[in-house]
Parts: sequence; C-alpha cells; structure tokens
Amino acid sequence: MPILLQPMPDADTSFSSSIDYQALGDRLRAYRIGASLMAEDVAEQLGVSRAVVYRMEKGEIVKIETLERLARLLGTSMASLLGVEVEYYGTVLGLMERMRQLEQSSERIISHFEPISLLLTSDNYLRHLREMLLEAAPRGGAKGPRPADIEQMLRILAERKAFFESRRPHIVSLVGLREIERFVHTGLVGRLDLPEAVHAERIQAARSEVLRMAELMESEPLHVRIGVVDDAMPAATFQVFSGPRHAVVAVSPFRFGELPNVRNGIGTVTASPEAVAMYEEMIDRLWKAAYKGRSGAQQLRRLLERMP
Repeated sequence: MPILLQPMPDADTSFSSSIDYQALGDRLRAYRIGASLMAEDVAEQLGVSRAVVYRMEKGEIVKIETLERLARLLGTSMASLLGVEVEYYGTVLGLMERMRQLEQSSERIISHFEPISLLLTSDNYLRHLREMLLEAAPRGGAKGPRPADIEQMLRILAERKAFFESRRPHIVSLVGLREIERFVHTGLVGRLDLPEAVHAERIQAARSEVLRMAELMESEPLHVRIGVVDDAMPAATFQVFSGPRHAVVAVSPFRFGELPNVRNGIGTVTASPEAVAMYEEMIDRLWKAAYKGRSGAQQLRRLLERMP
C-alpha cells in the first residue's frame, strides 16, 4: 500500500496541510529545468506519462515514493523539494526559473545585482548578454554552456522582464558605485581581448545602461526605487521576494554584467525567517546610506563625465 503525501478524498476535510503543494510543484519544475531535462525525460525514467509530470509540477503530488524518486533523479533532497530547508541550485537555469516563479507571486522585490537588476535594464541588454555569454565560453576544449541552454536561459530572463513590465511589482534595487565604475570601464564584454572597435561599442552600450538608470532615478516611477551605494557591496548578489504568503531570499553566484559567469557556482533559495530578517536588516542599512532620486542620478552622471 503506497504512502500518501496528500489526504485521501474521504479523509477529514478539516485537516489543513502545512505543505504548500503549489510551491512544491514550482520547485520540481525549477530543478528539472536546472538538470536540463524535458518532461518526457522525467516521465520515461519514472515510468509515468508526461501528463503526470506536468500535474506534479502543478502541485498534484500523491505518492511520497514518487517524490523520493524525483529527488534522486533531480539530484536534490526531499527536504529541499518540500521547502523545509535551503534549496540549492547548481545551474543558472534552475535558479533563474525559480526566481521567475517567485517574482510572479511577489508584490515587492529587493535586489542587488551587478551592475543593476536585469528587470530594469534596457530592451537591448539581453541581446548584448547573448553576445557576452558566447564570448565568455571557455576555450581549449573545456566544456561550456550549450547554445540551447543559453537560449533557454535568455527566454526565462525575457519572460521575467516582460512580466515585470506588465505587472509592475514594487522593486527596490541597490547598486554599488564602484561596481558601476568597473562596469563602464570594462563594457558589455565576455572577454577582454576583443577588437578595439567592438570593445569601444560595448563600452558605449554600458554607458547607455547607466544613463537609463540615471533617468529612472530622476523620473522616479512609483514602482521603481534605486539606491546608489558608495561603499563595498556584498560579494554575492541577491533578491528578497515578498508576497502575501511568502518572504524568500535567493542568493546568486552567477553574473550577468561584464565578464559574465553562468557556469560555476551554487545558488540558494530559503524562506528561513532568520535569513530573511538578516538580509532585510542589511538592506535597510545600505538603503539609508544610499544616494537616491536626483542625488543618485547626479552621482551616476558625474561618474560618466569623469570617465573617458
């Protein structure tokens, strides 16, 4: 007789499970994408139909044995799938999909990404990012990301940007002045040995992104707040997601700015109240010291003026 994760239909209907099945299904999808597996791949290895896999990704989990087999197949633990400890993502695809899910159910997002949150970049940024990722691919026979994986990651990022622009959740973005200076100096490049004309073009593209940031700070749209911090910033980028039913921290080792890294690192996601509180305390401290509005825009414009 299989052990059931959900109550049977004739069970006591007053019982309220502490398991968020929708979030469980979201994590299953994120781990599957991170493992570069299609739904039919998972179905074949579990001996079920593809429709069953899709239902599981909607939170329709019944057999705990199936969940255990899925955890082994996806290289994670039961605890991570259930969301009772830290979720670990060893690929950028898995982490980006999980962040997409969290953004779609959040009312407020607080972020620190270098040079700025991808949600606030221009429409041209993803095109430049594709070029940077191809340039950054390792040479000499070392295994790099597959072109198909790069395209899938860019699709997820494009979905995140489109959803943000249509739904407009409130975002607070913290950016480091030193990181912006490095970004402008280096340009939107995947490696440094590019032809001089290409490098000059990419520097101009980076300057355009910083000007866009300054314009956002000057216009102050209701759903966007940007703080420019003239201090050392955390080594790892992060986002804090807040919604009616959750407060979650995602920490990313991956970089989408100059000299990007989408190959090596372990991303984490946690709803631990302690972790959320510590990040919120740090964010509050950085925000209080940050340049905001027109003052922040002036800092960015002065930086561009003094750089060749």
